[in-house]
Amino acid sequence: MTLVAEPEVDGAAAAEASIVVVAPTPKKAPPAKKPPKGLPFWLRKRPNRPRNTRPAPTPRDIRWWVGVVWLLLSALLLGFVTHVTIIGSLQHSRAQYVLYQDLRTELALATTPLGQLGVDGNLVPNGAPLGLISIDRLGINEVYVQGTAPTDLTKGPGHRRDTVMPGQQGTSILMGRQATYGGPFGSLSALIPGDKITVTTGQGKSTYTVFGVRRDGDLLPQPLETGEGRLELITANGVPLAPSGALHIDASLESEANQTPSPVFTKEVLDPSELELGIDSTGWFPLLFWLQWLTVAVTALRWVRGRWGMWQTWMIAVPVVLALGAATADAAMTLLPNLL
Repeated sequence: MTLVAEPEVDGAAAAEASIVVVAPTPKKAPPAKKPPKGLPFWLRKRPNRPRNTRPAPTPRDIRWWVGVVWLLLSALLLGFVTHVTIIGSLQHSRAQYVLYQDLRTELALATTPLGQLGVDGNLVPNGAPLGLISIDRLGINEVYVQGTAPTDLTKGPGHRRDTVMPGQQGTSILMGRQATYGGPFGSLSALIPGDKITVTTGQGKSTYTVFGVRRDGDLLPQPLETGEGRLELITANGVPLAPSGALHIDASLESEANQTPSPVFTKEVLDPSELELGIDSTGWFPLLFWLQWLTVAVTALRWVRGRWGMWQTWMIAVPVVLALGAATADAAMTLLPNLL
């Protein structure tokens, strides 16, 4: 029998050969804790989701400023639409309620102005209530005020200061808005000859009968005879918020004409903003004031959104932006024609 000698193995080498490398077992991530029931969704912690690797825009990025401009234009448009449809009507209703209470008190105390001068001998201030105009067929029942500037017509119909008061000898002119701030004269185009108009003043009730509806370019009515009275109602003509001119309603006084207790101003004393479709050029300052605050609010909204989160930011920012947008739209109304 032949014996074969086994090769000698070094002890260190044998120890290395006997070592087995075992890879560590990966630990399982602990299950995500479910948010407690009852919390609103904006307070719950968001689950870990793969995020977009695209970096968020910063104030140094043009996309950031494009977002600011987009938000600003959206706030202005939304504020304008909200003002025309809701806020303006609420302001008109509130103003009419206050004016009616004041007019009722003045009628009871016989202190209602009957001309260009009040009972104290001073000029009647613009915005002061003068009387009540009613057109039953159209459902119009409005307190009219002194003055026809854009700010005066936000309260209701206005009396043009260079004409006599309704119910007196001569032609009295009342102007009112077609669509904005409640649109008190928005349905005047439905009037036809024969319709009745009633006006209540400090001198009593006066009744008018409509005899003409005309637009710009139509023939003017015949001049008044001595002792006669006439009422002319003016509003915007055409599509709401895009007028093609002015609409004139002519009505003759059927009741006895009242005397004019004070002289009547001439047309030259009127500001251009008091004429039909007039614009108040002094409205730029309040518009710029509210516009700058709206810009600051929108810029802050854009900056905070990247730090607070979308829902938290919108909950706080939306009421502020809407309020500033409505205030900016209200200031912009004075730069638009007064009969809109």
